[in-house]
Amino acid sequence: MSTTNNFVFKALLIVAWLIFVALSVEAGGLLVNFFFSMFKPESLPHLYQKLDLTETYKKSQMVFFGVYGFILTIAILKACLFYLVTRLMHKMALAKPFSAFVAKQISRISYFTLFIGLLSYLARQITASLLRQGFVTEVINKFWEDSQAFILMGAVIYIIAAIFNKGVAIQNENDLTV
Repeated sequence: MSTTNNFVFKALLIVAWLIFVALSVEAGGLLVNFFFSMFKPESLPHLYQKLDLTETYKKSQMVFFGVYGFILTIAILKACLFYLVTRLMHKMALAKPFSAFVAKQISRISYFTLFIGLLSYLARQITASLLRQGFVTEVINKFWEDSQAFILMGAVIYIIAAIFNKGVAIQNENDLTV
């Protein structure tokens, strides 16, 4: 393996860790916002991302909990997704990348990505119907505007996982014949 590939891999590992930390902070901030919205709603305009859903809470608590549930679930799943990516990058050996762990981890990443995309798409459709019912949804649309990209990315990663599974099978077969 060349030093250039090794350097690029290490740089990508650092980027993956930074994204994981940023997504974890975002999920934590949204969780704190949720608890503040329950117990001290007057301070919401001063909190993280100024996610003020007090009008929604006043109109319908069920809608508030549903929408916030989508927001929190998607944020936590994105952080978990990048945790899986960092774990994969730590354990993967570039000299022999086709291992059972790598194939399994890439499959998990594809499932997480596809689930995030489908959940985001569902949340997007539900908030579109809430908008027609008179709820204000402009503040929350940014949390699922990338749903189609996650669905497409999940499909592509699933194809890569299938290729890795086949590569592991071929490598195991070759190891047995030697």
